[in-house]
Amino acid sequence: MSSRKGLMANSSQFTLEGKPFRILGGSIHYFRVPKAHWEDRLLKMKACGLNTLTTYVPWNLHEPERGMFNFQDQLDLKAYISLAAELGLWVILRPGPYICAEWDLGGLPSWLLQDKHMQLRTTYPGFVSAVNAYFDKLIPLIKHLMFQEGGPIIAVQVENEYGSYAKDDKYMAFIKNCLLSRGITELLLTSDNWEGLKCGGVEEALKTVNLQRLSFGAIQYLFDMQPQRPLMVMEYWSGWFDVWGENHHIFQADDMLAVVSEILERGVSINLYMFHGGTSFGFMNGAMDFGTYKSQVNSYDYDAPLSEAGDYTPKYHFLRTLFGQYHSEPLPEVPSVQKRSAYHPVAVQQYLCLWDTLRFANKQLKSEKPINMENLPVNNNNGQSYGYTLYETTITSGGTLNSMNNIRDRALVFVNRQSVGSLNYKTHELTLPDGKRERTLSLLVENCGRVNYGKALDNQRKGLVGDIMLNNAPLRDFTIYCLDMRPSFMKRLSSAPWKSVPQKPSFPGFFQATLHVEEAPRDTFLTLSDWGKGVVFINGQNLGRHWFIGPQHYLYVPGPWLRKGENQIIVFEEHKSEEKLVFAENPDHGKTIDVYKLPFCTLL
Repeated sequence: MSSRKGLMANSSQFTLEGKPFRILGGSIHYFRVPKAHWEDRLLKMKACGLNTLTTYVPWNLHEPERGMFNFQDQLDLKAYISLAAELGLWVILRPGPYICAEWDLGGLPSWLLQDKHMQLRTTYPGFVSAVNAYFDKLIPLIKHLMFQEGGPIIAVQVENEYGSYAKDDKYMAFIKNCLLSRGITELLLTSDNWEGLKCGGVEEALKTVNLQRLSFGAIQYLFDMQPQRPLMVMEYWSGWFDVWGENHHIFQADDMLAVVSEILERGVSINLYMFHGGTSFGFMNGAMDFGTYKSQVNSYDYDAPLSEAGDYTPKYHFLRTLFGQYHSEPLPEVPSVQKRSAYHPVAVQQYLCLWDTLRFANKQLKSEKPINMENLPVNNNNGQSYGYTLYETTITSGGTLNSMNNIRDRALVFVNRQSVGSLNYKTHELTLPDGKRERTLSLLVENCGRVNYGKALDNQRKGLVGDIMLNNAPLRDFTIYCLDMRPSFMKRLSSAPWKSVPQKPSFPGFFQATLHVEEAPRDTFLTLSDWGKGVVFINGQNLGRHWFIGPQHYLYVPGPWLRKGENQIIVFEEHKSEEKLVFAENPDHGKTIDVYKLPFCTLL
């Protein structure tokens, strides 16, 4: 064991290797940034004057099926931490198991919800055994990267914002022991907002606070709880996230700079959340539900110092000047900006109706009653995690269809595969057209993202979670299709007999186009403001969702996901298509709202 003196918190100031140390940190999540861009983003962090990288670790990506682990390629956590070390950055690791992060189910795997008695983030035996199995795999992978082992990780966070959940007073001690018993000896931290500090924390771990404004006295409150120990803002919210149907959140650079300046003047360490937000690719966005369910957009731009595509913003330059005052040596040169391309529009040339693609899905399932996504016998009996599920049954009359609020989260409704409307959290009833002969009733249910924060985590099962009534009688005898749109499904779809786009295509459907790239591929943005709602795939990679209600009307397309020559684009569209797909060099964020002018309670 090394005798190096790691990060210590035994006095009013941190020390590292026995010398005073101020944490100037920033959050960049490796799973939200294409691996080919990791170095660019970390070099920009270093050039801004930051000395510490913080990152969450998403359990649901690393263990998508129980016992099946993935730490390769985009999810190569060891490579990410090692790269930070090579570039001269320290690392604070936040391994969860719960991470919040505006990420589906706060990073917890959906297969946990197969147990109808599951109590997430507690010492419930089913949760404890799953966490132990995960940490048995995770911790040995990164233990050699700890400071005491010669690596860059100087601190490890115990869980995340548990003071805002606080359902089990034994839970935090369990998570702490998960780390200690597997050989973690670095400084342990906890992280809570100012209200969560009252119930958060765990013995022998340093408490830190999350905030955006100083008017609540959170730093003084933290000091009173831990006198003569270092103060740290673990999450200084540099902006905010967006939800569908509302405006894009911004946080003015001047307002942010004033708070960061005061935090530093008080001698407090800081971590900017986010320094660079990146993108919640695919179906991985989270959701909010404090009485009203609101799903989050794929862009995690966050109005952070580095934009979603890695561009410098005024915040970046202001912060670089400020942080430069806390360094005795000049800061590194700012890396050059990566060029992007606004590729020429491409014509949508081919089409497949949804109903013609069902044979490419996983085997159809038969069930007397509806089955929620997570309990479908698919994916090696790990259930369906994301995407859409199609439920079909036979009806012999029209009348009132009532969801009983058992749809999670939206359903397009069809009779004999003709659209008759939709159901969601607000709309529970729909009148079906009359008819006495047998007809097929179809409900295409979308999981729009599981809640990632708050006390509703245990109630995040998706699909049909209970009975659907027709004229007060429960529907029975369902045929169910799992449409999670995994890469294997998209590959099978590529070999399907596509047709020319009809003059009036029926919806939902898949639309295909080809983008020709003549030179080395560059990042770009795909604009979808004239389309309806759906999902976009490029070369089999799920970019994320589009929805006409905004605020996001574009999708970030990483250059490394393109190739020289032909690139396949497939759009799954629910409502409305256009003849062409249009690209742009820069995103259009649309209408904005300043988070500093909102009541704090509306943000949490």
